[in-house]
Amino acid sequence: METDDKLGIIAMESFATQAKRINQILCEWNKADNYLIDIEVPRFNSGEAKCVIKDSVRHKDIYIISDVTNSSIKYKMDGDYNRMSPDDHYQDIKRVVGACNGKANRINVIMPFLYESRQHRKTCRESLDCAMMLKELEYMGVDNIITFDAHDPRMQNVLPLQGIENISPALQFTQQLLTEYEDIEIDPEHLMFISPDEGATERVVFFASLFGVNLGMFYKRRDYSQVVNGTNPIVAHDFCGGNLAGMDTIVVDDMIDSGGSIIDVCKQIKERGAKRVFIFATFGLFSTGFAKLDKAYEDGLFDRIFTTNLVYQKPELLEKEYYLSISMNRYIAAIIDTLHNYGSMEKIIKPAQRIRETIARYKGIPL
Repeated sequence: METDDKLGIIAMESFATQAKRINQILCEWNKADNYLIDIEVPRFNSGEAKCVIKDSVRHKDIYIISDVTNSSIKYKMDGDYNRMSPDDHYQDIKRVVGACNGKANRINVIMPFLYESRQHRKTCRESLDCAMMLKELEYMGVDNIITFDAHDPRMQNVLPLQGIENISPALQFTQQLLTEYEDIEIDPEHLMFISPDEGATERVVFFASLFGVNLGMFYKRRDYSQVVNGTNPIVAHDFCGGNLAGMDTIVVDDMIDSGGSIIDVCKQIKERGAKRVFIFATFGLFSTGFAKLDKAYEDGLFDRIFTTNLVYQKPELLEKEYYLSISMNRYIAAIIDTLHNYGSMEKIIKPAQRIRETIARYKGIPL
């Protein structure tokens, strides 16, 4: 059986497990043997590195996939092991691009968590790291950048003439929720979507409009007189919205980092009489461990956390009773297949119609 010699997938070590399954799905769809291209990124004792591509990339559409948040990978430097930071992962992406350039037909970078996406705007004399990264990849000849649920979707404006796709995982969240819970009443009297801050409002508006329910929003009051761990600490969360008594609520955000902010939001929601609290977060980083979340769950502050497998999932996380992982492998395969065949990305970026159909089936409404 012949493999499509026009498509190649380069999986960085940070995304190797998911990439194997994505490759299998594409091979099943296209009756091919393999799309994965073998590479190495060896390091010298000094910590410097290079990329070595072991298969041909000539005239291929190359898809480089990397999880820049994967801190489980280590490299040896000066006799000690260092965890790879987002900076290290990004440098390796550039090494692969540099090794491919001039030979590949198109170079596409799939970066589920957009590198430095939280440093997306200037508020004083400071670096603008995400924009610099995007311009650098453009300069290096990358044709398309595919990311998911960017912290600020306006980052697409950095590359007005270049392909940058910001994909919403809203369909997968909807499908998983309605599969796991068969007693959710989808109407304004029983369900509300809630934004944990003003930055997540667009995501919540998208969900609420498709579900036909109301939304609420928390406003973060910050102490701008000091900076702690790179941000201004949150003083309080103020709620703007209707009555939550007896309602199921769904908090939607792009990520859970330490979990402190989302726990405070859930606490206020429960204090307002909510029946159940579900959390949708595209990226579950859980960078400070699970102790706070474990206690919050024991205290009944939330019922379930849904996050995707787009970033590294700690083994401990997968064992949590309150956690549910959403696989995005098939969706990434569909994205690669669509782009490779020059198809339209409109229905993949924000799959509103498919979400409506999922809700209609759940409610027993004829399509």
